[in-house]
Amino acid sequence: MSSSAIDGVPAIELRALRKTYKLRRTETVAVDGLDLVVNRGEVFGLLGPNGAGKTTTVEICEGLTIPDSGTVSILGRQWGQGEDHAIRARIGVCLQETKFHENANVREVLSLFRSCFDQGRSVDEALALVSLEEKQDARQKSLSGGQRQRLAVATALLGDPELLFLDEPTTGLDPQSRRQLWSVVRDYQAAGGTVLLTTHYMEEAQQLCDRVAIVDRGKIIALDSPADLIKSLAAEHFILIDGEQSPSDEDLLAVPEVVAVERQTERIVLTVESVRGALPLLLQIFSARGIEIDGLSTRHATLEDVFVDLTGQSLRDGEDQ
Repeated sequence: MSSSAIDGVPAIELRALRKTYKLRRTETVAVDGLDLVVNRGEVFGLLGPNGAGKTTTVEICEGLTIPDSGTVSILGRQWGQGEDHAIRARIGVCLQETKFHENANVREVLSLFRSCFDQGRSVDEALALVSLEEKQDARQKSLSGGQRQRLAVATALLGDPELLFLDEPTTGLDPQSRRQLWSVVRDYQAAGGTVLLTTHYMEEAQQLCDRVAIVDRGKIIALDSPADLIKSLAAEHFILIDGEQSPSDEDLLAVPEVVAVERQTERIVLTVESVRGALPLLLQIFSARGIEIDGLSTRHATLEDVFVDLTGQSLRDGEDQ
């Protein structure tokens, strides 16, 4: 990482950020007075349903979109204050999908991007960072989706950035390719880098992020570590019971450890404080009512449960802003 990092200065600091889009007579508020601080050395996740304002916020941080109001500090500097070149030299950007010339090989792509930086990593170093040494002579059209995305990350790392923006980096990738990219992110952080990550994969955020902010309608509605956000739920465990029939909600909620009951098609999902305490009592109720159980499973709460609890949905229809 660059030696120009200033101790105590956040990687990203946003204050009262606001951005609206006007289409004919309609005005859409994409970012609504958002405050956010991303500390140096952390992987920070920005999560939210479609249309929540994630992409607009990231584009403002990257200098691609100008906010209507508010302040934006990137590594202690501000866009539009004569410091744009200095900021760009210290950040890396990886979009959700990056297009390269189909007939160019991996080394040619990296050499082209390397020429844009006054200083930074060599092409060989970038290849090693994303484990593409064996594919350096392969043309774009022969690469898998995961290899293309690792190449996109490599181009973002060529300038040896202090701050890396990753916008939905593993969308559409298979589980193995996704985990390969996770390894790249962890190695980058271990070397002192800071990451701002947007993702629709809650498991990804839970695995990678030190802290996450959940954004909805342009505002941050929750911010903490994934573990602490999960603990903020009424309970951290679920019991899933399958069957054509089930006891009444009143009977189920009479079990002291049961916090909530959700009914799905031929399944009930019980939020419980303790699986060990609740399960024997629940089985007694089913037996006493003469109700057969077709399937039973338990699981721990996840970041996805927090997300659904706060936003009321997993994803919102429409384009993200």
